[in-house]
Amino acid sequence: MKILNIQRMSTEDGPGLRTTVFFKGCPLKCAWCHNPESICPLLQKEWFQIRCIGCHICIANCPNSALSIAEKRITTDSSKCALCLKCVDGCPTGAMQQLGKSISADELYSEVIKDKAYFNGEGGVTLSGGEVMAQTTEAVIMCQKLKAKGISIAIDTSGFTQYGNFRAILPYIDLILYDLKIDSALEHQRLCGVDNTIIKNNLIELSKESVEIWIRTPIIPQATDSIENIKAIATFLENNAIRFNRWELCAFNNLCVDKYSRLEQSWQYKNVPLIPKQVMEKLLAAAQAIISQPQKVSFTGLTRLEEEQKCTKQ
Repeated sequence: MKILNIQRMSTEDGPGLRTTVFFKGCPLKCAWCHNPESICPLLQKEWFQIRCIGCHICIANCPNSALSIAEKRITTDSSKCALCLKCVDGCPTGAMQQLGKSISADELYSEVIKDKAYFNGEGGVTLSGGEVMAQTTEAVIMCQKLKAKGISIAIDTSGFTQYGNFRAILPYIDLILYDLKIDSALEHQRLCGVDNTIIKNNLIELSKESVEIWIRTPIIPQATDSIENIKAIATFLENNAIRFNRWELCAFNNLCVDKYSRLEQSWQYKNVPLIPKQVMEKLLAAAQAIISQPQKVSFTGLTRLEEEQKCTKQ
């Protein structure tokens, strides 16, 4: 299987302290993606300017002359780069880094089982991405091993997969963090690159199972942050009697801006500010007005008012 990295002591990927495995490769291409390095299923590389000492060993090591320097930045000609990663191997400071690695289910299990001691009953392992359901066969093998050791398992998914893949993994997981970004199929296609019909249908089916479900809606300026979108999602949940334990409206942040720079990619949200607190409160009220159990709906993340107050205190 292909993974990006393993993040330990996470508190945002399910209950308790968790070890989160980020799988590499995602069928969606969300315009606001906060993990752009996880979209491509292939190995990639990134360059950390702050670590670079300007030795140019990476340029010399490249057999295809794909690297050059311009305005104190190492740039890559993607048409020449064969991803041989000789630039990474030769970098003395770790400024050039490999993104992604191949690992077997057994190897991954051996790595994450080391963290069992700090799960303390409530925590566990979360399989995230990218899209874990794009590598279901390997993920199921790992989940079987973890389940046999009594470890709680969560998956963080876009829901864009055949339902048979969910059916295969359901016996071994305890929680699904399920992204429900946009109600409109046309808007979902435009902003995420795929139609959302299968995503909504899968959620309807999953809600009939016994697994715990946390729905997450990223609130993205000029994309998902309209009252109409939130009302439409809430109506879909109610009309289809979707059973869920939480619905989180997750406020936009731009903490990933450096990731795009390291990948030599532009990001349209680079200079977009945080969402005002009053906007999040209005969206929350709109959702709670429709949902029959409004206490299950909340919003998370830093908002503009809170950020301004934080800066003032500093």
